[in-house]
This record gives sequence, C-alpha cells and structure tokens, in this order.
Amino acid sequence: MYINASGYYIPEERVDNQHFLELNGLTSEWIEQRTGIKTRSKARAEENVNTMGLEAVRRALPQLPYDITEVDLIIQASYSPYDTVATGAHVAQREFHIVNAKAMYLSSACSSFLNALEVVEGYFCMGKASKALIISADKNSAYSNETDPKAGHLWGDAAAAFFISKERVKETDAEVLEIVTQGLGHIGKGPEGVQLRPRDGGIMMPEGRDVFIQACTYMPKNVLYLLDKNGYTLDDLTYFVGHQANMRIMSNIAKQLNLPDEKFLQNIEELGNTGSVSSALVYAQNAKDFKKGDLIAITVFGGGYSAGAALIKL
Repeated sequence: MYINASGYYIPEERVDNQHFLELNGLTSEWIEQRTGIKTRSKARAEENVNTMGLEAVRRALPQLPYDITEVDLIIQASYSPYDTVATGAHVAQREFHIVNAKAMYLSSACSSFLNALEVVEGYFCMGKASKALIISADKNSAYSNETDPKAGHLWGDAAAAFFISKERVKETDAEVLEIVTQGLGHIGKGPEGVQLRPRDGGIMMPEGRDVFIQACTYMPKNVLYLLDKNGYTLDDLTYFVGHQANMRIMSNIAKQLNLPDEKFLQNIEELGNTGSVSSALVYAQNAKDFKKGDLIAITVFGGGYSAGAALIKL
C-alpha cells in the first residue's frame, strides 16, 4: 500500500521548562537533561483532537491526487478523545462529505497510528476498502496534570493526517513495505506503566523506568526484524523515526544500533511528547525532503504495553 499525501497541525503556543518550576519543583536544566525537551506545544482551550485533525487533513489536500470523497475508510488514531461517542473520524466524514466511508476510532496508546496503518492494510487485503484516511492526534494538555513531577512536564499537542491507497496512484507515492505490531500487556509493568484515567489524576507515567527499558528493547528490535525480513541492513536505512517520548531513549537506541545522528529525525526538543501522533508527525514534517530511494523506519512503544514498526520506501 502507498502513502499518497500527509499533512500536520501543530498549535502555535510553546510552554517552556521554566513553567514547571513552581508547579512540580523541576528546574529547566533537570527537565532538559532527563528528557531532551526544552518546550512543548499546547493547543488552545477551544481546540481538541477533532479540530486539530481536521486542520491536518486540510493541509494534506493540496498533495492529494484524487478527490477526498473517494476515501472509503476513515480511522481516528488517538488516546485522548474529545468525544467517546461521535469520533473524529465521523466528524471528518461529515466535514468533507466522505459519504461512502467506514468510520471508526482506534486506540492503543502511542502505537495507535501504526495499529491504524495495520488495520488499513487488513481492510485493503479483504477487499473492503481501497483508499483510507488516518487522522492521528492527541491533546495531552486536556488530560495532563502539570503538578505531577514524574510526567506532568512531558506532553505536547498535535495532529497528522495520512491518505493511504491500496494501489500506487502517483509515481512519488511512498510504499509501505511492511508493518508489525504487538500487544505487550504481559511484559514488565504492562497496563500499569502509563495511565490515562480522567477521573483519577489524568495522564500519568508511574512506571517510567520500566517504560524506558521496554522502549529501548522493542523499538530497535522491531526495526531490525523488518529490515532483515525485507532483505535490508541498517546501512540501507536512510532515516530512523522513533516515538518522541524521551531523547534519552533515542540516544540509547542510537548507541545500540551504532547509527549516526543524521539518520534520526526528531521534534521532541521543541514539541515534547505528542503521544500517538509523534512518529507520524515527524514523518509528515519531513515528507517534503524525502527523496526517491529513501528507506525510512517508523517505530513506537506505548502504554498498555504496545509496540509497532513500519518500513517505508520512497
């Protein structure tokens, strides 16, 4: 299957590290040293995952080589819904008059985008869809507790939209060679590692050390698996796009794989941890610079636990 177009939306406001000193006692230097984050994006009060997602779709439309009404599957991938009944997929269906599409919401923590990509692949294989729209977004600021010294300073807000087709539509389409995802609720701290319980403190990461260990294990492991299965080596990889959770995770992975810094694409320093959209966002931000022949790996690890990776060839 093929990526026909992508777009993204990042709120204008940036919250710097100094904001948290009086809230949770953490200095700017401590936050930057431990996470790599200097600022994080913050949506306006009237914005939500649906409004941000719609704007990401609009920004993808100029690249789209067919009419949006040809889309027959819409998936909103997120863990911070604005409405748990009328999903962002249904909002997009109405906004853009995509009358013949199936519409649904999918959540698997920070793996949501890659799980949505795999669901699209399944619908394509079953012959039940041929053109899909994935809208990935999280408004972490709607749920985060800034006074929490473990995770209150991590989160950013953003959205990305991807149009996917079963067959190649234009020569410049990027091919999704393969996707792998995993449910990992049985390992480590599992479902207790990261939590979003709206009535009980919002989004929290009580088991950050365990999350770090598992992310440093499964994110590179899945990339190596896909490279080997598809006849490639690390030397063939043009770019590595990891979930933007913590710069120390990326540094650990770079050391494990002996990959140079220029192969890592990231945005965490400015935008913070934007959740399930983070890796998709990095891809969309850099899509205009990708060249024919580039080989790109996207890999994620999320709460629950969950993990996944995709190999993409230009």
